[in-house]
Amino acid sequence: MADSTTSPTAAPLSLKRLTAAFAQMLGGSREQPPQATGPKQDPCEIGPRSIVEAILFVGAEDGRARTREELAAVMRDVTAEEVDQAVDELNSLYERDGAAYEILRSASGYRLTLRDSLLRVRDRFYGKVKQARLSPAALEVLSLVAYRQPMTGAAIDNLRGARSGPLLSQLVRRGLLRQERADSGDQAARYLTTPRFLQAFRLSSLDQLPRAAELDDC
Repeated sequence: MADSTTSPTAAPLSLKRLTAAFAQMLGGSREQPPQATGPKQDPCEIGPRSIVEAILFVGAEDGRARTREELAAVMRDVTAEEVDQAVDELNSLYERDGAAYEILRSASGYRLTLRDSLLRVRDRFYGKVKQARLSPAALEVLSLVAYRQPMTGAAIDNLRGARSGPLLSQLVRRGLLRQERADSGDQAARYLTTPRFLQAFRLSSLDQLPRAAELDDC
């Protein structure tokens, strides 16, 4: 499964059910108790573990996850399996020290992210995307793009039977969607979800979007 720029297999779901599921996800909370703080780790020499940590801390320009092969490629004589081991060691250290972050693993790769238990702190500074701030129409557009991305504005209009331009602009401004244009410039812009979309819905990847069976109770 790819990151937020890659579409999962489209499911035969109605807009009503998708919108209801997204509204429910936005209203949910998965707070966890803070981890106990242990002794601090002494500074270590630069090695595979610290290099992996630094790369994930900086992140990719497009916000996508980093694969273990990409991480291994920047280090001499380091294998993808050793990258996995470095990530496991880092997460063990983070948990021991009660760190505010952790490395999440998904089908698309690795991403350094804030722990769920501290998302409220982040929201105080950056603002949380709440259900009350997204209209049903905006949730409808967002759910369409999430499941069928990349999508053009015309394709979204056709499925909804209504103009979606202002809603798409609003979602782009809020950082939930992004535009992608072909290098030739003669094709319509396509819309895709962003890493902020994943954070807003408490997802590590698009693999975790609800499927038909999970939407029956929405």
